[in-house]
Amino acid sequence: MLDAFIIEEIKRRERNREERDRPALEIPLPLPEDRPKRRSDADDDEKPQRGVIIIDLLG
Repeated sequence: MLDAFIIEEIKRRERNREERDRPALEIPLPLPEDRPKRRSDADDDEKPQRGVIIIDLLG
């Protein structure tokens, strides 16, 4: 009878072999310049002015 460590090692190698034999497709990631620009603290100064409009429908 084989030692438990040897049996587990054989199982682990079989799983790794199955994963390597499985077909795979690599999806290209967008280049860093294609990603949207992140907001910075400097952008906070350039916010458009906002306001509130109240519409009185009862009056």
